[in-house]
Amino acid sequence: MDLNIVQFQTSDHQKFNAVRKIRETVFIIEQEVDEEDEFDEFEGECQHYLMSLDGKAIGTARWRVIGEKVKLERFAVLKEYRSNNYGAQLLQQVIKDASALKKSLYLHAQLKAIPFYARQGFQQVGDLFLECDIEHYKMKLEFKS
Repeated sequence: MDLNIVQFQTSDHQKFNAVRKIRETVFIIEQEVDEEDEFDEFEGECQHYLMSLDGKAIGTARWRVIGEKVKLERFAVLKEYRSNNYGAQLLQQVIKDASALKKSLYLHAQLKAIPFYARQGFQQVGDLFLECDIEHYKMKLEFKS
């Protein structure tokens, strides 16, 4: 099994189209998120990731700088590849890359994903909130110098 994780910009249309298909499957079809909410005005400023297994696109994520922090977003792994540690490997790569900026990292975790992020050191902060009609908590990971 050959797992590959690459970082890219939206100008790489082939990779971004693969990412769009994953996000459409996971967020729009499975979770019934509106397409207008899923694909936003921030796509061009984000660092995007495409995770492939033996050449098949199976996962994605992105991050962007917001002020003095970095927000990790749009983590998605196709259903048939979940619970195989692929998501953790993707998250670890994103954390490694985004941490190079030496800023605090945070994300909005769906309720069911909180244990996944907690295993990587993220801490839940604040109150439960709805985003696209899905329950979330903010989680943060402080950069350790």
